Amino acid sequence: MRQEVPAWARKKYNLGDLAKVKLKLRELNLNTVCESARCPNIGECFSKPTATFMILGGTCTRRCGFCSVGKGVPEDIDPQEPGNIARAVGLLGLRHAVITSVTRDDLIDGGAGQFAAVVRALREKFPDLVIEVLTPDFRGSDDALRTVTDAGPGIFNHNVETVPRLYKKVRPQAVYERSLNVLKRAKEMAPGIYTKSGLMAGLGEAEDEVMNVMRDLRSAGCDLLTIGQYLRPTKENLEVAEHVRPEVFDKYAAAAREMGFVSVASAPFVRSSYNAEEVFGAVIK
Repeated sequence: MRQEVPAWARKKYNLGDLAKVKLKLRELNLNTVCESARCPNIGECFSKPTATFMILGGTCTRRCGFCSVGKGVPEDIDPQEPGNIARAVGLLGLRHAVITSVTRDDLIDGGAGQFAAVVRALREKFPDLVIEVLTPDFRGSDDALRTVTDAGPGIFNHNVETVPRLYKKVRPQAVYERSLNVLKRAKEMAPGIYTKSGLMAGLGEAEDEVMNVMRDLRSAGCDLLTIGQYLRPTKENLEVAEHVRPEVFDKYAAAAREMGFVSVASAPFVRSSYNAEEVFGAVIK
């Protein structure tokens, strides 16, 4: 049955701000997950301006039930992409850049080399920039992970997305334990890096299941946590099972802080890269 959207799960945005940032991105042939995933925060972020750059094209090799990014046969890797992202960061005046990607199971390294190339291009041009990568699981490849961590991002983000019981429905081509190990291994390979993960609420999970995932993440050495409400991006995606009340997100945040996460963002409109600069800023104050 279709869920009525409560007031706290609705958001408006400024079309003018959207158009200005989109024009700059199109001129550089760049994708953003903000657009591809139909993020409800797109107007707020583009008006700052900020954006989460999505590398390796706009077509994903996996078919997660929650995601509206295009599925199918991916395009070739764009060798100009690292330089174009560096130019976009300069044009937008960013201090914190988030780089994510579609999942590219068709590539031997899962796209790790392109992540590393983007990080190096940004680091060369903007030495003080905070660079956050939000990666797929690279099918658990240590070599791919090392390629990314050796490039020197400040934050390594990989989302577990949901509780283990719901993986077959939400992330059928992913493995919960593999995602935990990605975070654990990234921290082991680069002890000075901050690791980060995110969860969606409202897919049918129970509160105790969310608490258990948070404990698992802390055991894997995860430092930063985001929890937000799942909102169905298209009619082809999974339906919302529940609109979780704001006080439940507050409860999750309090529990996460008690568990030792150094920074937590938990609220209906929180997304993995939403207010990423502010979330990290809470760590380095």
